[in-house]
Amino acid sequence: MAAKLGIIAGGGELPARLVEVCRANGRAVFVLAFEGQTDPATVAGVDHAWVRLGQIRPALEALHGAGVEELVLIGPVKRPGLNEIGLDLHGARFLAKVAAQGLGDDGLLSAAIRRLEDEGFRVIGADQILADLLAPRGPIGAGRPDAQAESDIARGLEVLRALGAVDVGQAVVVQQGIVLGVEADEGTDGLLARCAVLAREGPGGVLVKIRKPGQERRVDLPTLGTETVAGAVRAGLRGIAVEAGGSLIVDRAAVAAAADAAGIFLCGIDVPA
Repeated sequence: MAAKLGIIAGGGELPARLVEVCRANGRAVFVLAFEGQTDPATVAGVDHAWVRLGQIRPALEALHGAGVEELVLIGPVKRPGLNEIGLDLHGARFLAKVAAQGLGDDGLLSAAIRRLEDEGFRVIGADQILADLLAPRGPIGAGRPDAQAESDIARGLEVLRALGAVDVGQAVVVQQGIVLGVEADEGTDGLLARCAVLAREGPGGVLVKIRKPGQERRVDLPTLGTETVAGAVRAGLRGIAVEAGGSLIVDRAAVAAAADAAGIFLCGIDVPA
């Protein structure tokens, strides 16, 4: 029998999808939900506990008390204000250690995983359970990038690999070789909204989304869904390129259908090592 799975759930659709898969497979599951982050629908009818982001000791006690052995960290987490984080002593010590080491987002996530492993949990990637959501290589839907789009994708990869090395962004928008925007703290949806007012005349731009070089694969894989397609359309883009085998697509059929209906391409690309 599979070990009981603990889901440390951020926002978005993926935590609920993971719960559904576990239920379908008869796997015992426990959800650790964050106040102000996790969709309450995610924990409906599921063994769970609510904590604030900075409450490390109650979170660990809940996971141990539920008999969790394996853990998945899944779903985006918005940066909370100081009045929202609810730091306990353990949380304060953890953040002080991270700050002293000057770690960015990737370093913070890696440090969190090490802390969980020190507690005896086995941390696994969501893609080990949701492998069917991994982006395939090549076109996903009817659209295909033309020569200009291929050039913009190559430019996007160049920019992301350079910025990712210093822990900045998983996504970029490029139009006719010009970088319109790089993903920052606002996430991909915010990036697309920002780039909507920066579009140039002529062929529309391309959204490129990949993992950062050396990124911890077990957390924070680039993810897109139908809202990403809608945002790309509003931004006047003509296509989206995501890392094949390294990005998650929520409901691939619906995403491909949305891209086809909007007349934009969606494709999985290889990222050189």
